Amino acid sequence: MCNDDTVSKLKNDFHYTLSKFSHEIRNPLTLISSELQMIASAHPEVEDYDHWNDVMDNLAYVTDLLDDLSVFNNAGRIRLEATDTCDYLKTVISSIKPTLDYLGITFESHIPESLPVLMLDKIRIREMLLNLLKNAWEAVPVPGGKISVSAFSKKSGICINIEDNGCGVSKEQLNSIFQPFFTTKESGTGLGLAISRQIIEAHHGSISIESTPGQGTVFHIFLG
Repeated sequence: MCNDDTVSKLKNDFHYTLSKFSHEIRNPLTLISSELQMIASAHPEVEDYDHWNDVMDNLAYVTDLLDDLSVFNNAGRIRLEATDTCDYLKTVISSIKPTLDYLGITFESHIPESLPVLMLDKIRIREMLLNLLKNAWEAVPVPGGKISVSAFSKKSGICINIEDNGCGVSKEQLNSIFQPFFTTKESGTGLGLAISRQIIEAHHGSISIESTPGQGTVFHIFLG
């Protein structure tokens, strides 16, 4: 059975290997991207080739994957500061509302006037919330999509619920939903929810999910 020092060393070794892997892949990928752009500039006719867009889409996917791997690798490293969670949540929500309005998705928020001050990494928590909201808006029907965010005090922390009326997730999929690289989408790296959970757990919080296929999903987040 592994002791705490062994587990810590394994985690550090994993993060080091992942960081080195991402770095080594990114350099030739950047060169390939630049070379393809040079080819297209010198020979514009290549863009008419049937599979040119597929090549560029796959290149963009690998770039997105490396970006997400970098975020995943650093999601547990946080810088805490005292945060007025009421004002903070309202700011994050107001930043996403124009996008949802543009998409034609009904959005509701229920944030009380008073919530406790918590020690948070505001950049990481914002990233987590936007990940979950993006997951919601990609799941809901357009038009007819609905998303709501609510928060309330619980013990010495806060609970945040993000609910949508989207496609939902099956019971079988729920067991794997937070695992790295697991996705129910046709495109996507499968790291968004894994990153979100890692950020929450780095804050000694928790996240759980309730979902019914064809009816929607609710994420329950606790931060203390």
